[in-house]
Amino acid sequence: MGDTGSGAARATSGVWSRDFALFFAARAVARLGDTMLPVALAAGLLEHGYGAGAVGLAMAATAAAFAGLVVFGGVIADRFSTRKLMIGADLVRLGTQSLAAALFFADHVVLWEICAIGFANGVAGAVFQPGVASTVPRLATDIQGANGAIRIAESAAQLAGPALAGLLVGFASPGGVFAAHAATYAISALCLMLIRLPAPAPGEGPQRRGARAFRADLVEGWREFRARTWLWGVIAVWCLYMIAVWGPSVPLVAAEVVQHHGPRAYGLVNSALGAGTVVGGLLALRLRPRRMLRAGGITLFGFAAFPAAVGAGLGVPAMAAGAAVAGAAMSFWGVMWATTVQTQVPAEVLNRIHAYDVAGSLAMMPVGQALAGPAASALGTSHVLLVSAAMSLVVAAALLAVPAIRGLVRADAAPRGGLPAGQPATTDHG
Repeated sequence: MGDTGSGAARATSGVWSRDFALFFAARAVARLGDTMLPVALAAGLLEHGYGAGAVGLAMAATAAAFAGLVVFGGVIADRFSTRKLMIGADLVRLGTQSLAAALFFADHVVLWEICAIGFANGVAGAVFQPGVASTVPRLATDIQGANGAIRIAESAAQLAGPALAGLLVGFASPGGVFAAHAATYAISALCLMLIRLPAPAPGEGPQRRGARAFRADLVEGWREFRARTWLWGVIAVWCLYMIAVWGPSVPLVAAEVVQHHGPRAYGLVNSALGAGTVVGGLLALRLRPRRMLRAGGITLFGFAAFPAAVGAGLGVPAMAAGAAVAGAAMSFWGVMWATTVQTQVPAEVLNRIHAYDVAGSLAMMPVGQALAGPAASALGTSHVLLVSAAMSLVVAAALLAVPAIRGLVRADAAPRGGLPAGQPATTDHG
């Protein structure tokens, strides 16, 4: 796995500074709020007479806006100050979630209004997300350690968020959860305001070139994306992963576990999944593989344990163990992938590349979710989950079968100021 001897020491020395701590807090608090939102939407809409379809529609409004516009958000982030855009996006969501809280407190809940608020949140998220990729390398010299720390914080927030939302719904109301969610965006915006970003290197600053250059920026981002076999290769394989593994696994695991073991068992399995993601983040802080994508691809074989355990009808302890292994695998891969993108791609196009990455990664998830129901009706839920487990092995093998992916050498030791980190590797065409 490469050099691991001094990994923890470098993670400590190269990550933690006043400004990274503020960014870390902003991401952790915002993630906490985001994991509270599904509970608030479900409880609030069901309480006002809407069904599960309405909850899905409200969530889909946010997802559709985000997935459809994040590529344009990447172009905007490469043309203007990413920090100001991120603060602005947080302030927009502070306003929209405060409005949602007011509507629920006033018992004036109309589905189209909630969907419109969700759509606005998705637009704001599409503007916010691309800037995350370029901010991490500017705040930490140890980019892998920074990504590992953020992943641990987000995983812990994912564990705590739904439980906290449930308490707020029980002791206050769904409106209270929306108010708390709005407060998380206020805290995130405040943390981002207090960050002192270092001055960008030549060529990395905001590019204000007028509206006519917008399309050219999109084209340039796509050209840079296509020029890296390891990059588009991973996204292509990930589309298969979303269709055949993640898309069907999420709803079918929930249905299978709740139906046969009850909601408490599903909560336990979800908690094990979250705990596994924390472990994966800790491993990513410690291990420093020379070929990060190869190491991440190897760990992805572990994801099969989750759908396989549920599909095989094993007991709750076995399913929880499978979920923990899957969470660790996904978390470790996530840190390896994020670090690779942030260190192998030139800073002046990083926001656009990250936007293409996010859009490509999410594009096929709704397809997999839509196919889950018909596939389960035709084959049976357990059989579909076993197929998903097998396909997760295929996906990991496919990643390792591409020479440009498995052979890519880490490049984050190089400084970001002059030539882009890993410049020789970024022009690889396989």
